[in-house]
Amino acid sequence: MENEVLTYDALVVGGGIAGEETALNLAKMDYKVLLVEKELSIGGKMILLSKVFPTLDCAACITTPKVSETARHPNITIFTGSEVKGIEKKGERNFEARILRNPRYVKEDACTGCQECEPVCPVVVKDQYQFDLVGRKAVFVPFSIANPRIAAIDIENCSLCGACEKACPSDAIDFSQEPEEKTYQFKSVVVATGYKLFDPIKMPRYGYGKHKNIITSMQMERELAPTRPFNTILRPGDGKMPDNLAYVLCTGSRDHTVGNPICSQVCCMYSIKQAQLLMGALPMADVTIYYLHIRSFGKGFNEFYETAKGMGVEFVKGKIGKISEKENGNLILRYDDIETGQVKEVEHDMVVLSVGILANDEIGQVFKTQKLEFDDYRYVKQIDELKRPAMTNIDGVFVAGAASGPMDIPDSILSAGSASSEAASYLAEVE
Repeated sequence: MENEVLTYDALVVGGGIAGEETALNLAKMDYKVLLVEKELSIGGKMILLSKVFPTLDCAACITTPKVSETARHPNITIFTGSEVKGIEKKGERNFEARILRNPRYVKEDACTGCQECEPVCPVVVKDQYQFDLVGRKAVFVPFSIANPRIAAIDIENCSLCGACEKACPSDAIDFSQEPEEKTYQFKSVVVATGYKLFDPIKMPRYGYGKHKNIITSMQMERELAPTRPFNTILRPGDGKMPDNLAYVLCTGSRDHTVGNPICSQVCCMYSIKQAQLLMGALPMADVTIYYLHIRSFGKGFNEFYETAKGMGVEFVKGKIGKISEKENGNLILRYDDIETGQVKEVEHDMVVLSVGILANDEIGQVFKTQKLEFDDYRYVKQIDELKRPAMTNIDGVFVAGAASGPMDIPDSILSAGSASSEAASYLAEVE
């Protein structure tokens, strides 16, 4: 790439809401920022949500302007589909990072996002951005509000038939592209790598992946979102509209047996949010939430919880032991009713597993000369959690958002403000 800038004031790893906020704050202070995101679009998980709690504001309406502002800012350079392979601290305010840019096999400056290539592609695979609820083509635009809205070719599944190349009106398909790794210089680093979602396959007693009408909370988010895969809420097993749904809270949270003993902080509230949205989308449906404790600790959270109860959402204090499937696809939940001390069974036609948040500790492998420290739960360790929560054990490396622990969207934005403030102070010391 001609005239490519190889030196920046800050490297922000992760293009979710915390990474965007950090990058924008620094860019507005006239610092040059490189934002690296492994996915094909910035926006993180928030851009895939339906609404946010407790206000029920549209998630896309909040995050899309932020995404657009980040992409258009002259002081921010964005690498999507890219990975940071190594970071070495060479000295004070002197970091060297190796960044791998994976090919899209589409010329980014030529693609208009018209999607003319998709109908002619003969290959259909599961759509990871719809959490495998529907399929996509091997050549695809990630989702309708992706930024950048540029097609990519899934070369692992591509048949190399050349149909997309013939259909593309702007001649943007380029199968000759190869992975490109370069070394860049930075004065500071902000880790905003977010979190991973618990995989309920690790809890076989719930039957996820085996019973067709059990889905995760993120799959339900996609069914509720404006850019949803279906026109309404459907059971994936047979395409029927459910009328008796159950939520199983703390799936993969507060559970030593799966290695995550802590609370994920957001599961109660996003489940209550989805229950309220379901009551609107399916007015005749019954929604039951099975919980251990409802943790409504934030501003307006308890009122939100009480509103759900007033709308008719049923809350059952119980521990789910096993979920089995009937011939018609309905599900039998066997649970310990904590209020009565009895073991009970109840039938539902669709079950949503409210999966917890896990640490995304892969960034630890990236730091070569001085290792980034993690806490007992594999989140980036905050050296002074109360006074300076963005500080890490490496001078010049800061942490933002859920990379430092489970938190909701407002807390992630506040955390990003702290990280950008610390990074700016660190950079200003030499000016």
